[in-house]
Amino acid sequence: MRKFLLLLLLWGGSIQAQTIWVSGAVEDSITHRPLAGVTVSVMNDTAKVLTNAFGLFKLGIPATVAKLLLTREGYHPLQITVKNTDRLLITLSPIRKAPDAIALAKASARTRQYSNPNYGNVGMGVNAFFNETYGTTYENRFTRAKVRPVSVFAVDVDRASYSNVRRFLRLKEPVPVDAVRIEEMVNYFHYDYPLPPEGKTMALYSRYTTCPWEPSHQLLQIAMRAKALQTDSLPPSNLVFLIDVSGSMGTPNKLPLLQAAFRILVNNLRPADKVAIVTYSSEPGVKLQATSGEEKEKILNAIDNLSAGGATAGEAAIKMAYQIAAEQFVPNGNNRVILATDGDFNVGLTSDAEMEELITQKKESGVLLTCLGFGMKNYKDSKLQALSSKGNGNFAYIDDLEEASKIFAREFGSTLFTVARDVQTEVTFNPAVVKSYRLVGYENKVFDVDTSAHEKYGGGIVGSGHCAVALYEIMPQDGALPADSLLARVKISYRNPQDAVLQYVKTDISTASSSFEAAPDDFRFAASVALFGMILRNSAYRGCGDADMVMDIARKALGKDREGYRQEFLKLVKIVRKTKY
Repeated sequence: MRKFLLLLLLWGGSIQAQTIWVSGAVEDSITHRPLAGVTVSVMNDTAKVLTNAFGLFKLGIPATVAKLLLTREGYHPLQITVKNTDRLLITLSPIRKAPDAIALAKASARTRQYSNPNYGNVGMGVNAFFNETYGTTYENRFTRAKVRPVSVFAVDVDRASYSNVRRFLRLKEPVPVDAVRIEEMVNYFHYDYPLPPEGKTMALYSRYTTCPWEPSHQLLQIAMRAKALQTDSLPPSNLVFLIDVSGSMGTPNKLPLLQAAFRILVNNLRPADKVAIVTYSSEPGVKLQATSGEEKEKILNAIDNLSAGGATAGEAAIKMAYQIAAEQFVPNGNNRVILATDGDFNVGLTSDAEMEELITQKKESGVLLTCLGFGMKNYKDSKLQALSSKGNGNFAYIDDLEEASKIFAREFGSTLFTVARDVQTEVTFNPAVVKSYRLVGYENKVFDVDTSAHEKYGGGIVGSGHCAVALYEIMPQDGALPADSLLARVKISYRNPQDAVLQYVKTDISTASSSFEAAPDDFRFAASVALFGMILRNSAYRGCGDADMVMDIARKALGKDREGYRQEFLKLVKIVRKTKY
């Protein structure tokens, strides 16, 4: 926000004090990218200006209320009424033409532009959406099986993207493209795949069907289900709440919501658990020494008495929290730092790369990390995503109290109790039957098998009872093949939480295929969420898919929907149907 204000100040430095001004930003309604060169003019007046390279403009108006006309080649003109007090975010809708040879060529170019060129996104850049930041993601492209038959990606329990996207849609705000991480949206939901047999940590399931949004392609779903720990056998927890109380946390959807969320967690603690609280603003401090979960009132009082103010000294606070967690370390227990923040670090180390290096060092202590994101406008998704991935952690975004209840009550075990770490999936396709394949989502978690990156960065963590789903869109080889041909071999590798030895679960998948309509509810619903993510990203791979197709698939695949999350998804799809996605 400071950079934005500075741009406007520099722009208007020579302006006379009596001039009445409006300012704002213009973006594409589909891609949500800033639009440069938009003519913004005052109707019935000569005043006009062009948006700059960042889509920003500042324009003098003759009265406190005026009508503006926005025009740009290739976009529908737009008239709006403004006041001098308005801070505007304006979207222009592109003019859609009937497909022709030129349009198809442009679509092909767009596919190349937005496809991940290296098929591995470790160390990607950052895109800013006003004062929110998101790690840049390039969609996984189709890969020829003969050239690269092996696909490797990390598996974890991150689900932050779905609740963050939901926040934008509920507020009728455009969704930043890089806020949409399809695997986190798909894995937000519960799926009823059976738990592993007694004594096993993981179970693998797969299904191969036609692809609804690209009829000439096939769709492969791989689902991994982790064992569920019994409540009475959950290991004792050593938790450090690391809470941001800087000035940026002072709004109702930040610190007050954070306090309400942690009250839910505290009410689920047992006498064997212990909690310490570290807060940070200009400097960190210990708000509560390690305290038994039996002393709930003492812990709740410490949480209720938090207040916001000051800068954000995240680096020093993280070091202090990990130190306390290490001092209170419980062998074979659940040792974890729970970081709750909007991610806006501005004292000490602040860049994503610097914070990643710090967290990578700290994870060697055996202490896990859970990142909880709060708030909007200056929310730093890119930082929290980077911290959780490098710190053997998980990541969630809390947009309301219902989401807090989901994370800390209904999904308490899968959120806080890890049953496997360094989890990776390796899929080896048979080039004789697979011409090319594309992993849908997981862009931030893909490893290039030609390097040691997957060994260096390890994998993700999986919680008690968690189910992770991955989808591959496949171009089959031409010609008929026997139904029992080998399609792919799947191998899940992982370590038990307190063990360095790699464990494996393997299975073979045949080419036996069914129609998409005949697949189980869970398969079809996961596919509908994946397509929804592609639509929000304006993906070049969405084929003939649109919001109507998403609605049709999801409505017929609601299943049991015990908590109503799938019904809620339908409401989000309805919002998108009314827009120009």
